[in-house]
Amino acid sequence: MSNNKLLIGKHIPVQERRAQLEKKHAPWSRQTLATHFYAACKTFGKSAYVHINDETITYEETWERATVYAKAMLQMGVKRRDHVAILMENDLHYPSLFIATSMIGAVFVPLNSMLRKDELKYILTQSDSRFLFFHQSIKRNNYEKIILELLEDSTFQEENKLQTIVCLQTTNEPCDQQFLTWEKFIASASHINDDLLNNRQSSSEYPDEIAIIMYTSGSTGLPKGVMLSHDHLLRCAYSTCYSRAIEMGRVTFGALPFYHCFAIVEGLLAMSFVGGSLISANRFSPLLALEQMEKYKANDFLCVPSMLIPLLNEPRVTEFDLSHLFAMWCGAAPAPAPVWQKAKDVLGMTEIITGYGQTEVSSSGVTTEIGDPIDRIVTRVGRPKLGGAAGLTEFNGSTVEYKTIDPETGEDLPKGMIGEFVVRGNTVTRGYYNKPDETAATIDKDGWLRTGDVGIIDEKGYLEHLGRSNDLYKVSGELVAPREIEEVIVKHPAVNQVFIVGVPDRITTEAGAAFIELKSGEKLDRKEIVDWCKGKVARFKVPRHVWFIEPSDWPMTSTGKVQKFRLQEMAKKRLNVTDESNK
Repeated sequence: MSNNKLLIGKHIPVQERRAQLEKKHAPWSRQTLATHFYAACKTFGKSAYVHINDETITYEETWERATVYAKAMLQMGVKRRDHVAILMENDLHYPSLFIATSMIGAVFVPLNSMLRKDELKYILTQSDSRFLFFHQSIKRNNYEKIILELLEDSTFQEENKLQTIVCLQTTNEPCDQQFLTWEKFIASASHINDDLLNNRQSSSEYPDEIAIIMYTSGSTGLPKGVMLSHDHLLRCAYSTCYSRAIEMGRVTFGALPFYHCFAIVEGLLAMSFVGGSLISANRFSPLLALEQMEKYKANDFLCVPSMLIPLLNEPRVTEFDLSHLFAMWCGAAPAPAPVWQKAKDVLGMTEIITGYGQTEVSSSGVTTEIGDPIDRIVTRVGRPKLGGAAGLTEFNGSTVEYKTIDPETGEDLPKGMIGEFVVRGNTVTRGYYNKPDETAATIDKDGWLRTGDVGIIDEKGYLEHLGRSNDLYKVSGELVAPREIEEVIVKHPAVNQVFIVGVPDRITTEAGAAFIELKSGEKLDRKEIVDWCKGKVARFKVPRHVWFIEPSDWPMTSTGKVQKFRLQEMAKKRLNVTDESNK
């Protein structure tokens, strides 16, 4: 019985699944996150919501915990619009803290769990956070020690606005006495009655107020706090459900960090529209992922290529019962065609997509569509998601619209020309917290946000992403988009992954440097790569420098993206050059 229920999603026609969503959610009702989740609990209360660390929490239990946390926050002195920072690994408390913050009209500030002391100091100060919840230790980072050091820092003492810090014990040592323990925080909820909480919640019903400030470093400069409203987040999550035709009760595996918009919007919030459940984890392990997918009968896989590739290469992958699995969203970075084909062949995927977006767009703005061929998924990141009830007629039913502009003049460009992507819509941020200059430089008077990404919009409205504007380089005056050459090299049968960066060159101003990961057991040399490129791309586009590296050598972000600026540093070090030496 349960097997049939879980399997039914892929057997229901796409249009029928979308019709079920629209019947439940159209016309669009603007709500706060807390109000939305309360309604979800009324419908899906006993259904599993999150599985993590071999524990499961239902919708009803998540709401009950959120109610306790909200009362404890009121007792702690959290006011409307106060900023509450969360420095925690994925666990069962996290979603409830997120909802509790919304219940009392405060602003949730999720922090990257890999921050160093100086980064943490900057963000806690710049965000004006008044309250902080943190895990004593996360992986190799002893955050209790780091925060105690910050509290002794004279400049931090002068600039920060922290009133209360709550410590969640994760080691054998009790939390320092300067912090409020989690147990005392929970116990304090008994001092707040239901009427007080209900009054606060009813006075916080403003869907267009800021729900979350999510920090993104972008490509340059200090981190920026992206301000997103309740309605921004919910519209983006719903449009994902609608465009992907997510059926009621879907089970999604996504070992993505909760501090990132991919996990919050495409995972936690998207599931709440359909009574689905999210299988989460604190780290990605191919074998553990397969075990969890089998255990909870996952239908869907949210991932990035650095997760998908090792999972497909796991020697035991065919030993697991993945018969419930049929959908996948692999985003954040390009993956070669053979990887997509292998996902279909090995995992039995029938609905695979990729997508593109950024924190400033509440997560994804575009995705490929169900049924798109692999060659389109490999070369395009998608077109604006179908919005259903959450979409607008002026955006052709989507929540956003994209166009390309000349990066230097700002003039609109016709389809088919390389330019910078700009986007506007009802999931796009209003700006960066306490950064008016950066906001003004990024968002114009008509709401168009400059993404910093370059590419082409084709005749069907699909975006071809060619990299960041600062990824482009010039060889003897000719502009080169690394992605174009990467797509050529990755088609070599011996190549697993390739990333290309521009480096200073005395003769041609800049030159291409390719870092290549070969498939297991394969061997190539530079000449073979150069010969492979000849005749496929113009001569000036062929990378001058070629290095082969091991899978573990890629410099990665915490969300699985290769850091190209680190590759540039590696290339310059190998070549013993600097930007100054080229002048």
